[in-house]
Amino acid sequence: MRSRTASCSCGQLRIDVQGEPLGVGVCHCFACQRRTGSVFAALAAFAAPYTVSGTATEYVRTGDQGARFRFRFCPVCGTNLFHTEEGYEESSVAVAVGALADPSFPPPEDSVYDCRRHSWVQLPPGIRTYEKDPT
Repeated sequence: MRSRTASCSCGQLRIDVQGEPLGVGVCHCFACQRRTGSVFAALAAFAAPYTVSGTATEYVRTGDQGARFRFRFCPVCGTNLFHTEEGYEESSVAVAVGALADPSFPPPEDSVYDCRRHSWVQLPPGIRTYEKDPT
């Protein structure tokens, strides 16, 4: 089974995941834009188990559909590395694709909150788009 490690910028916080991603997507909601400091968040979901090394600071946010998300970031360099959805921590984790530092990583399959996508952002051909969160 393939193993992958995502790391913060300073290397203090790491997460190890196993296997292929359950899904890869981008989110253009304003919360993700502000959280990442970019025009969208690129995320990959992985099945548990996963292993976290280092110290993380947590930020909890309630999504538009009422789900609570626990974002973990490095208290040293500020990298937002991964998050879990409350109630699903034991089954899956979403990792920031850029933190995997793997240019060969699979492209996104889904794009959510397309209504907030910057007009100059081009998506891969064939990607499923949703005006808001489909869940």
